[in-house]
Amino acid sequence: MSATTDGELVYAVGDVHGCYDLMKALLAKIAADSAARAEGRRPILIFLGDYVDRGPQSAKVIEALIWLKRRPDLEVRLLKGNHEQAMLAFLDAPEANRAWLDWGGAETLAAYGVTPPARGEDPLAVIQARDALLERMPASHLLLLQRLELMVAVGGYAFVHAGVRPGAALAQQTEQDLLWIREGFLDAAGPHEKVIVHGHTWLDERPQLTEHRLGIDTGAYRTGVLTALRLDGAERECLQVGEAWVRSEAQRS
Repeated sequence: MSATTDGELVYAVGDVHGCYDLMKALLAKIAADSAARAEGRRPILIFLGDYVDRGPQSAKVIEALIWLKRRPDLEVRLLKGNHEQAMLAFLDAPEANRAWLDWGGAETLAAYGVTPPARGEDPLAVIQARDALLERMPASHLLLLQRLELMVAVGGYAFVHAGVRPGAALAQQTEQDLLWIREGFLDAAGPHEKVIVHGHTWLDERPQLTEHRLGIDTGAYRTGVLTALRLDGAERECLQVGEAWVRSEAQRS
């Protein structure tokens, strides 16, 4: 029997990675879609994590999420990604977690107006960059990062960032697996306790939709395509925006 949302209208959004313009365009598309389908329901909007790093506008993405959380017409749920975990670890112990700078953290520092330390600079430069980030980052941004969820369940679906450990109950999943897993999950035959909706791993601009897992990270920072998945009862449909779409909308306005 196919999974259902038990009557809820759900939109899941893949990894944004600092691509604010794509996020804004996709939210406009979701708004138009939900206006035509909601029929009095309050849509559930679930972001699958990895809001920061790699793309150029991480600060604007976090600010937009804060604004969305305030909207009474939406139930907004924000999952934690491995990049948020890495960012928080850097804020806590910059020297031990300076590797974050090499896989997207430098772009996040720049988005907050902080000059990233050069590779090989002494530890003091890394600590100073952390201190500057804390000075420039609004407290509301840090609070949002600290309050992110690990899993959301709606009907027959479970939403996580990376995936789940096959054979372990959803209630027994570890944070490490939920945020980082690839091997063992992506190649698992299933079924799982629920159909798993996840991000974290992408191949190209096409989502990975299988019977037991729905992967909707489409590498927005690299492919220029950001993807959402609409779940309504037993129906599933992807909504996408790309850089060409964003440019055409900007020209029209």
